[in-house]
Amino acid sequence: MPEAGHCHYRFELSGSHRRAEQRTRRVVALTAVMMVVEIAAGAMFGSMALLADGWHMATHVAALGISAFAYRYARTHAEDPRYSFGTGKIGVLAGFASGVALLVVAALMAVECALRLWQPSPIRFDEAMTVAVLGLGVNLLSAWWLRDETHDHGGGGHAHDHSLRAAYLHVLADALTSLLAIMALACGMLFGWVRMDPVMGIVGAAVIARWCNGLLRDSSAILLDSTSDTQTVNVIRAALERDAGSRVADLHLWHIAPHRLAAIVSIDTDTPRSPAYYQRILDEVTALAHLTVEINVRNSA
Repeated sequence: MPEAGHCHYRFELSGSHRRAEQRTRRVVALTAVMMVVEIAAGAMFGSMALLADGWHMATHVAALGISAFAYRYARTHAEDPRYSFGTGKIGVLAGFASGVALLVVAALMAVECALRLWQPSPIRFDEAMTVAVLGLGVNLLSAWWLRDETHDHGGGGHAHDHSLRAAYLHVLADALTSLLAIMALACGMLFGWVRMDPVMGIVGAAVIARWCNGLLRDSSAILLDSTSDTQTVNVIRAALERDAGSRVADLHLWHIAPHRLAAIVSIDTDTPRSPAYYQRILDEVTALAHLTVEINVRNSA
């Protein structure tokens, strides 16, 4: 009969995650205020670019709210026994949902801009420009808050925390659309090129779609338990097969949180050892948080 053993890891929120939660909430509040100002100003001054940017910001308030909710949910359910591998994927799920929302925003922006290419509307440029510059300042301040926090998560930047990365990308997307709105308004004020507004909007939609593609790719791989870390698979296999007569018959490796792995290993051997022995061998794989080992003794007869 095979012998099996395992050890557990429960994902816990660090101090950096708590700071990220606080800063994300701060960004949500600031973005919500600016959203109301831009929507009201766009309606008052006849600027479709400003109005579109305001509604675009509204969708980001919702998406940033998802990120803030993810941090709170992960924190309050960190010890919930219903989550066998902890709550490490909550932020990944939030990042994926935000990426989908961002793609929808980009598509809606492209459609709206295409319509405005055919039907440009008069704009009170001076007032609209003032609000657009203010919106850009708010977005840059929010991006600075979140960027400072992403660097606290390690050398890989915001790639370590998918929820934080999603929030950061949403803020950068807002900053981009604000900048493009300013450029379009400037062209309208100086040269009368009113159609520059929808053209810049289409460019912004394309850039936003490209940004969120990487986020969706990375987060979906974790959610679908993709084993793309072939280097770690090879390290585990080599470490376990150092013993003469031992062979890894089956190996499954997947993410249970960003940079936290779980593995199930089946070993065929002539000289069986305790599961704890194999677990000690794999201590060198620091990302391995949960390990199950099955030892199958070969029939020597």
